[in-house]
Amino acid sequence: MASTEPDGLFVDPYLDPDTVLLRNKVGARTKVALEEIEGDLAFVRLVQLTDRPAAWGVKATGDLDELRAIHRHLFGDVYDWAGELRTVDVRKNVEGAGYFLPVSMIERASVYAAEELRADDHLRGMERGRFIKRLAHHYDQFNYIHPFREGNGRTQRVLWNRVARDAGWQLDWRLVHGSTNDAACRAASDQHDLALLRAMFDRIVTEAAPVAGRDPAWQAAELARLSFPSSTHAGGRADRDREADHGRTVDEAGDRSRSQLGRPASAAGPVEGPGEEMER
Repeated sequence: MASTEPDGLFVDPYLDPDTVLLRNKVGARTKVALEEIEGDLAFVRLVQLTDRPAAWGVKATGDLDELRAIHRHLFGDVYDWAGELRTVDVRKNVEGAGYFLPVSMIERASVYAAEELRADDHLRGMERGRFIKRLAHHYDQFNYIHPFREGNGRTQRVLWNRVARDAGWQLDWRLVHGSTNDAACRAASDQHDLALLRAMFDRIVTEAAPVAGRDPAWQAAELARLSFPSSTHAGGRADRDREADHGRTVDEAGDRSRSQLGRPASAAGPVEGPGEEMER
């Protein structure tokens, strides 16, 4: 749990006080070293998930359990808390950014978000326009929950690419720039307008290859579409520059869950660097 010093300052239990970096299992003591090692190890684990997810304990359930299993597999080599729900409230380190869902509400909100996705039959059987509209809504719902201290963006990409494939579509995250993400999500959050977010998905959604055609060449292409930052594959550092986290967004179908859950107007808690979550 988070703690507070006698002077009232918040202490983030995830940070090493000596390096001010996330506590890690790889001995990284600089931001660059941690980003590179984490990126490379997560990419190796991503290859495994793209090949045979069930063999690594990741079941296609479309809920918090699937997210936790993905996160645990991607980041278990780097963080002791991989796959565990965060214990602190977090927000983006950008002007005007609000907090993501309070810790105490993560599990309850996750149940509601998963129920909504099931009610939409996990986006199966939808024509492209409807798929994009509902994907934007569900992506927003899960993003606001933001269950982990770090790695939410990459974990969500794995989840939504899997959901899209099962529904007959594929997502190419290489086509999304961080500033596009930010603008779309701030418009949705501040103005209750998902138009830019839907437009973003419209650029990256294409028809998926049939299951019979998902050979090693397809697997390599899918890895590229997920656009994970790593020095071991093409793109590397450029991927980091392309990616940014989604801010809070609102859709009319989500009003009930948000009015129930709310969000603190101010709180003591860690902030993330600009673009940190989607890129990492």
